[in-house]
Amino acid sequence: MTELRTTALHDRHEALGASFTDFGGWLMPVRYSSDLAEHHAVRSGAGLFDISHMAEFLVTGRGAAAFLDYALAGAISPMRVGKAKYSLVLAESGGIVDDVIVYRLADDRFLVIANAGNRDAVAGAFANRIGGFETELEDQTDDTSLIAVQGPAAREIVEATRGIADVAPTFVDLGYYACSTGTFHGEPLFIARTGYTGEDGFELLVSNGAAAALWDALLAAGEPLGLVPAGLAARDTLRLEAGMPLYGHELSLDIVPAQAGLGRVVAADKADFVGKAGLGAVVASDAPVLVGLSGEGRRAGRAGYAVFDGADSAAPVGEITSGALSPTLGHPIAMAFVSPAASAPGTELFIDVRGTRIPATVTELPFYRRNK
Repeated sequence: MTELRTTALHDRHEALGASFTDFGGWLMPVRYSSDLAEHHAVRSGAGLFDISHMAEFLVTGRGAAAFLDYALAGAISPMRVGKAKYSLVLAESGGIVDDVIVYRLADDRFLVIANAGNRDAVAGAFANRIGGFETELEDQTDDTSLIAVQGPAAREIVEATRGIADVAPTFVDLGYYACSTGTFHGEPLFIARTGYTGEDGFELLVSNGAAAALWDALLAAGEPLGLVPAGLAARDTLRLEAGMPLYGHELSLDIVPAQAGLGRVVAADKADFVGKAGLGAVVASDAPVLVGLSGEGRRAGRAGYAVFDGADSAAPVGEITSGALSPTLGHPIAMAFVSPAASAPGTELFIDVRGTRIPATVTELPFYRRNK
């Protein structure tokens, strides 16, 4: 049995009374108090997340931009320094190896953040694609910690955190999907503004040695503003309300971007990139597509539950990939892959919840939008 890895903040999580779960080979906090309390704290104040299990790759060199143009589905070369971009690592078949966020740190320097469970797959894909480019790849995952502050009070909290200095651009000037640099007690600090919960959010990347002090400083600054530590359970309901796909649920090697509503992420006009030929293959006209489903009452569908187009239909038209009773909206929501014929917004479908057909309506994503 493989021993689960722990982050540099594990002692902090234990001291806060966290419950843990295996996530991508890491022992991560699933909750500290209650799922609902942590979810609502993020919507009303802020939540503090340890996301150090995610993978960080530094891509440098004269050929770095060209390499990423080839290795990823998106157009990376046009990115300006200080900006971030959501992109996809595709297989030759056009299926999704992982979804990533790319930050341009300098003309010849990029940071790519990938999902924890796909670290090896992304590292292998990059290693296989880097030949011929004047580029170096460094996996920094083991040396760094990533801490996120998510919620309407996020900016106020990071601005008030003692020890954070030299931030440029400043927090107030840092736009969404952009990044800054700074210091934390003299240590290099990378700051991104790329929330994944539907709220404003900042991600702070530091060395493992500085992580615990930064965690403590953020908690101290944020406590008067409603900040609470939050685990994976809250993160999942938050990202579901925000309509954000999760690898292993809405994304996989068997799904091409257009099926998951991510066709816009692919720069099809690029001369070449891995997966382009696969995407050019004809996708079956009945290939399932991702939709949102909204229901009434309190019973929610879960991943794997079948979706039908009638109360008595014999054959399912789809399957739920993520589902929950929305803490914010107060009714069931789900994402599901369904046949194209059943995918139009407003279509009435039924979710089989343990033998009972529950009505649900196809709904445009996201389910929740914050007031800006």
